[in-house]
Amino acid sequence: MNIGDKVRLVHGREEGIIYAFLPGNVVEVEIEDGFRIPVLKNEIVTISPVESQRMVKVEEPKKVASRSDVIIPRNVPFAEKGIYLAFIPVNDKALTVHVINNTDWILPFTAVAASESVSVGLAAGLLQPRTSQKLTELQMKDFETWPVFDLQMFYFREGNHQLPSALTKRIRCRAQSFYKNKGKVPVLDKDGFVYQLDEENLKRETPGITVDVAGEIRASMLGQSVPEQNTLPKPEKVIDLHIEKLVPNAKSLSVDAILKKQLDTFESNLESAIANGMEEITFIHGAGSGALKNELHRRLGKNQHVQFFKDALKEKFGYGATLVKIK
Repeated sequence: MNIGDKVRLVHGREEGIIYAFLPGNVVEVEIEDGFRIPVLKNEIVTISPVESQRMVKVEEPKKVASRSDVIIPRNVPFAEKGIYLAFIPVNDKALTVHVINNTDWILPFTAVAASESVSVGLAAGLLQPRTSQKLTELQMKDFETWPVFDLQMFYFREGNHQLPSALTKRIRCRAQSFYKNKGKVPVLDKDGFVYQLDEENLKRETPGITVDVAGEIRASMLGQSVPEQNTLPKPEKVIDLHIEKLVPNAKSLSVDAILKKQLDTFESNLESAIANGMEEITFIHGAGSGALKNELHRRLGKNQHVQFFKDALKEKFGYGATLVKIK
C-alpha cells in the first residue's frame, strides 16, 4: 500500500484514498468531503483499477410507470435563507471549514482568511443550491490565532424575480460564542459548529443603486486584480454622543432631529466596530431624561452581534455611558 492508493474498508462501505501512515500499524484514510479517519492496516484492502471497472454495474432499463403510479409532488416553497459557515471536527485536534448553501439560490462567492499581516484567498466560484465547499483546515491548538473569515456572495436565479442585495459577512471565532454554535451542519448532515451568514440579509436591491459585488467576484474568479474595497473605518473605542460633539451648531435642531443624529451616529459606529472585529466599544450618552440611553439599550438587546452591554466604568464616565461587548 502507498499514499494515494484507493482503498475500501473490510467491515464497511466507505471508500477513500490513503492519506498518511500513522504509528501502530494505523493508516489515515481520506473519505468523501475531505474527512480523514484512522483505520488499522488489516481493516482495509486496495482497489485495483481492473476491479473498479468490474464492479461498475450496468444500469437496468427503467420501468415506465403507468400514469396511475406517478406521484406528483406538491410545489415546494422556494428556500431563500440558509447560508452557513461551518467548522466540522476531523478528530480532537483539527477541523475543516466549509461554506454551505442550503437555499435554492445560485451563489457566486469569494472567501478570504484575513489576519493582521496578510489576507489569503481560500476559494471563489459558484455555490450551487443545496451544496457545500471545503475552504480550509484549522488546528484547535491555534484557536486564538485563527483568521477572520471574510465572505462575499451574490444571489442569482434564472427567470423574473427581485434579487436580494449582495451578502458580505465577516466571522471572527471567539471561544465564548464558538462552542454555543454546536449543532447539526445542514447539507453535510454532520455535527459541527455553525454560523448562519444570512440571518438578517434578504434586503432587496433598491432601484437605481448599483452594487458591483458581481464584478469583483467575477474579476477574482478570472484571476484579475480587484479594486481595493471601501471598507468601514475602524471607530474610536469611546464614542461621545453629546450633540455638541456631533454637530457644530446644534441650537437650531429640534429634539427629534437631535435624537435622530445621535442614533445614526450610534448605529454607524457599532456597525463599524463589528465589521472591524473590535471586542468592545463605549458610547457616552449622558444621563439626561434617559430617552437616548433607553433607545440604545433597546437596540443593543436586539443585535445578534452583541454579547452583552452594561454601564461603563462609573469612576470614569459617571452614569452616562454604556460599554458594549461584541461577540
